[in-house]
Amino acid sequence: MSMDVAAILSRLNIAALNEMQQGMMEAVPQSENVILLSPTGSGKTLGFLIPVAALIQPDMTGVQALIVVPSRELAIQIESVFRQMSTGYKVNSCYGGHSVRTEENNFSHPPAVLVGTPGRIGHHIRAQNIDLSSVNTLVMDEFDKSLELGFQEDIAFIVSELPALRRKVLTSATALERIPPFLKIQQPRVLDFTHGKTSTSVLALKAVHVPEELTRPEGLAFLLSKLGGESSIIFCNHRDAVKRVSVQLRSMNIAHGIYHGEMEQPDREKALIMLRNGSTNILVTTDLASRGLDIPEIRHIIHYQLPVTAEAFTHRNGRTARMHADGTAYLLLESKDHIPAFVAGAVEEEALPDHFTPLPEPEWKTLYIAAGKKDKINKTDIVGLLLQKGGLQKDEVGRIEVLDKAAYVAVSSAKISKTLRAISEHKIKGKKVRFAIAD
Repeated sequence: MSMDVAAILSRLNIAALNEMQQGMMEAVPQSENVILLSPTGSGKTLGFLIPVAALIQPDMTGVQALIVVPSRELAIQIESVFRQMSTGYKVNSCYGGHSVRTEENNFSHPPAVLVGTPGRIGHHIRAQNIDLSSVNTLVMDEFDKSLELGFQEDIAFIVSELPALRRKVLTSATALERIPPFLKIQQPRVLDFTHGKTSTSVLALKAVHVPEELTRPEGLAFLLSKLGGESSIIFCNHRDAVKRVSVQLRSMNIAHGIYHGEMEQPDREKALIMLRNGSTNILVTTDLASRGLDIPEIRHIIHYQLPVTAEAFTHRNGRTARMHADGTAYLLLESKDHIPAFVAGAVEEEALPDHFTPLPEPEWKTLYIAAGKKDKINKTDIVGLLLQKGGLQKDEVGRIEVLDKAAYVAVSSAKISKTLRAISEHKIKGKKVRFAIAD
């Protein structure tokens, strides 16, 4: 089956494939082993999804393409992009924190494309919940991250359970020092775009010295004040620091979200959804958010605590200055701090303002709906309710994301309370559901 690439791009609101994606369109069908080296934000997901989808045989049953990823967030993102492509092929994802029973039910009619984390895929193989004997294409996205997180044993087991495997695609944001022998990668086709071939973006580095009369959290607040509420990610080295920073920002009425590994998966998903839809423009996080997440172009990166390694610094900064957009990374420094030796390039000085100016309120707030895909609710149903019963105009409804058992809608901040009151007693698809303002 040939892919209508133009139609796919139109559905994704993309004008044309970039150089890297075009290279993948040629390399994947022609080569048994492809290694793609390309920076975060360059469009790797679409780079492998379109050619992989084009290789699927419509008359075959069973899983044909298996995509292994290091994190649940990346699995969710890839599944979402594939669904938006509207190829007609079934896709499912499996990962820790997702209902095992739901995944088992999905496998009763196996998807053509399965996306998952190594541990969960391995679980389903051992439990004989899924038959992967028909898989002929294996994609290992963010493969360097999978090795870094210690998934090598799980991946080796998965590969050993793919008797029909003919094609392997590895993607990485950094050069791979070593490829494990169990992958049997021989004479790979290597596409290396790590030297800026696909990007004309510019990343500016700036040092922000916190004066002695201010604490580090106060220095951060003054910097955010100067940035005027523009989209920013604040990186800390551990989750306790994230919590401390969040308390300080709340005390100064600075709207923000937090993201770290100790949070429950629904709360992590909600934090990213609110960042994507503009309900929060500021995210305080650990390095967990430096890779593999579906989040929008971020204008500013703030290193609240300096990263320990050059690799961590690179991946944090990779959340901004992506593709053709510029960005700025700020190093927040107290008198005892020194710029690490691995920070290359010119670092400008950025002065803090003399006083703190309150940040503007975000344009959007998020409406939570306690029903989703499993309840047969879709975006059209939600828009209809908000326009007809909620008293909203089309431009007062923003991004909508429908999950299995919940939905989140960006609504004009000025209207959301009135809208919530107006719809609170109404039903969707004949069902009474709970509505609330997400925070």
